[in-house]
Amino acid sequence: MKALVLAGGEGTRLRPITHTSAKQMVPVANKPVLFYGLEAIADAGIEEVGIIVGDTAQEIQEAVGDGSKMGLRVTYIPQEQPLGLAHAVLIARGFLGDDDFVMFLGDNFILGGITGIVDAFRRERPDAQILLTQVSDPRAFGVAELDASGRVTGLEEKPTHPKSDLALVGVYLFTPAVHEAVRAITPSWRGELEITHAIEWLIHRGKDVRSTEISGYWKDTGGVEDMLEANRTVLETLVTRIDGDLDDASEITGRVEVAEGAVIRGSRIVGPAVIGVGTSIINSYVGPFTSISDHCRVEDSEIEFSIVLGDSSITGVRRLESSLVGRNVQVTPAPRTRAAHRLILGDNSKVQISS
Repeated sequence: MKALVLAGGEGTRLRPITHTSAKQMVPVANKPVLFYGLEAIADAGIEEVGIIVGDTAQEIQEAVGDGSKMGLRVTYIPQEQPLGLAHAVLIARGFLGDDDFVMFLGDNFILGGITGIVDAFRRERPDAQILLTQVSDPRAFGVAELDASGRVTGLEEKPTHPKSDLALVGVYLFTPAVHEAVRAITPSWRGELEITHAIEWLIHRGKDVRSTEISGYWKDTGGVEDMLEANRTVLETLVTRIDGDLDDASEITGRVEVAEGAVIRGSRIVGPAVIGVGTSIINSYVGPFTSISDHCRVEDSEIEFSIVLGDSSITGVRRLESSLVGRNVQVTPAPRTRAAHRLILGDNSKVQISS
């Protein structure tokens, strides 16, 4: 069995971060979200992985390499334009051959991995298997319609009027039957080859398409709030580890990871939080659910429920929260403007000014 990981796309919901970086490389608890998917694939016993890449191919290749550090053998498959998930399957035909495969969207995060799902698919081998989860607003997702017995009877891509609240999670399992389906469909109104259309093609031809509703944590990390929520969830599992330099004037409360080379001076850190390699926290407060990446500096500032990417500095900022700060960013106080009152007063006036 092989894996096909989608790491192209433009990441419009994470701009301006994705103007200069791949959305799959934005870190959750100081590890790129793409790595969680690759590790889940390796844990499921799959070794051969094809990664669909677009304009950010160089950044992803430099980070992942040949995959050997994760126990994988990685092949990169260029996609000139993001023309849909089914298009990714179409252009990966040479890599996939006639093997079963799992398709994993590189910006999706599933707590607990996919090992059990992959094992069940290997045993039973339906033509296709989709993962579903209940969402409050299904209009932003592919949505499945099930009959009374739980069989998939239809799929819609980002419907205006959803027929259910069951959204497709970004993990799909296929036998080679899907290759005929992706060749048979035509582009949607969005100009893309939709994987939902390919799966519907299989359903209408009597193929065995099954669904599994997952109850664990899943998040499509395409937006800032989603990234912060995924970061919060991962940090909940953190184990305290202090490898950096902590002075006597500093205080650590709760589950906190301080990486080697980090320096904490006169500061308070309340976990769960993670501080990256070579980062300095000086006379500051770092609150819960915060990830500060490598070689950053936080001085005379307060920050919580935020993600700070590498080589950034936050200095003299009273409070920062619910924020996603990119790489090599400088955050400082705005220049103080001189406060003044301008008055035009008539004769015999009496004025009280609070200053």
